[in-house]
Amino acid sequence: MTTTTGKPNILIKPTLETKFHIDYSWWEKSSEDLRTYLLSHLLPEQRERLSQTDEARTVDYIDPDTGEVFELDELGLAIQIAAEDENFINQQTSLVDSIFRVFLADGNLPMTPVDLAEATGRNANTILKTLSGAQIYKGIRPILS
Repeated sequence: MTTTTGKPNILIKPTLETKFHIDYSWWEKSSEDLRTYLLSHLLPEQRERLSQTDEARTVDYIDPDTGEVFELDELGLAIQIAAEDENFINQQTSLVDSIFRVFLADGNLPMTPVDLAEATGRNANTILKTLSGAQIYKGIRPILS
């Protein structure tokens, strides 16, 4: 007789239909600094201004697609502004950074490698191989359900 512990099987191999997202709890356990990494995705003038302050002022942000109002800190707002730039996601940006930027721009909505391929212009199989290996890149993990 077999029993289950209720824990997800971490040995499940992701497929092209598996959805991924940024797991922010990974960042809490990581030795990497999330704020520094987020600043690296901003436009140069935004990065310089925000890297000189630790203040956490918030502003209302209206999603241009849905009209929904969100409260964002200045860094979150700067990311949304940077995401509107046509070069935010481009072929010169590393694959992992491009994928991370897609999640930033889309509010960390879960996406499959096929969705990510469409958004980045990269190969879905390459994305799958990168994200499903033993190494976790920048907290990008599969959603195990």
